[in-house]
Amino acid sequence: MSSQAKRYRVGYALAPKKVQSFIQSSLISHANSQGIDLVSVDPSKSLIEQGPFDCIIHKMYGQDWRSQLDKFSVENPNVPIVDSPESIERLHNRISMLEVVNRLKVPKRSQVLEVPKQVVVLDSENLKGNAVVGELGFPLVAKPLVADGSAKSHKMFQIFDSEGLQRLDAPIILQDFVNHGGVIFKVYVAGDYVQCVKRKSLPDISREKLATLKGSLSFSQISNLNVRGKNEGSDDVVDLDKVDMPPLGFVEDIAMAMREETGLNLFNFDVIRDAKDGNRYLVIDINYFPGYAKMPNYETILTDFFLDLLNKKSKEVLAEGIKDRVQEINTGVLKGNND
Repeated sequence: MSSQAKRYRVGYALAPKKVQSFIQSSLISHANSQGIDLVSVDPSKSLIEQGPFDCIIHKMYGQDWRSQLDKFSVENPNVPIVDSPESIERLHNRISMLEVVNRLKVPKRSQVLEVPKQVVVLDSENLKGNAVVGELGFPLVAKPLVADGSAKSHKMFQIFDSEGLQRLDAPIILQDFVNHGGVIFKVYVAGDYVQCVKRKSLPDISREKLATLKGSLSFSQISNLNVRGKNEGSDDVVDLDKVDMPPLGFVEDIAMAMREETGLNLFNFDVIRDAKDGNRYLVIDINYFPGYAKMPNYETILTDFFLDLLNKKSKEVLAEGIKDRVQEINTGVLKGNND
């Protein structure tokens, strides 16, 4: 009689909104067909008592939850937790987030990878003049210092002059706005898997156009301004079908280097291409556990990620067990010889 294939229990601890978007019936069904049971975790109850689990995935924060994970790891050292709170935390601050990019070890290519020039403003008083802008110049992009996925962390603005600066509240980061053809490249990473997609972004701003713009606009307002039909003859309308993707090898090199540097398995990063220099790319954001369901065929991609992770861990545990057993035998042989 053939032995039944092992089934894996993957526990997920996610906010209700994330559960709704990510744990779709299509993912549950596909994972189930591949021997994976996705099990909801109640973060208010003991994680150990809700087990056993072969893997935990989560996007939860707070000291109580971190304590839960610590206790669980002590009891279950061989169960992967995707991902460690320490690694995720680096992405919650836009300073440490982009510092990651400067430390990446990416193979040399004709393409150049950078981050935008930026200034950190910790005191709102410093926003009352242009001195804080320094070498950046207008237009600018203003982003909250904290990037924890909250509604407040998504309140971003495009700033056109000193009047626009005065409407902001510190702490905040001011970034140089680089014209990028109105296109952003979103790179999704799930373990070894990398997928790059293109999306519409903020339109380019010429010097002439900047002279006509005043104050600031929230990103949502900018998006509304860009909803125009092609028959209006606007230069801002982008035909994504005609936009070339970045070289796949370059994108994969960045993704793997970022995975190595951050210690993360589930993340995405946003890249723009300088409109003046087609070989200059800039990382402007890194997000933990993004909206994977927006990707085509995400069910297969995530299920394969789980299987790769779990199979790799099983081999590591087996190899460690064999190593320990060999050591025991060798120790016993030595002891016998000494006797």
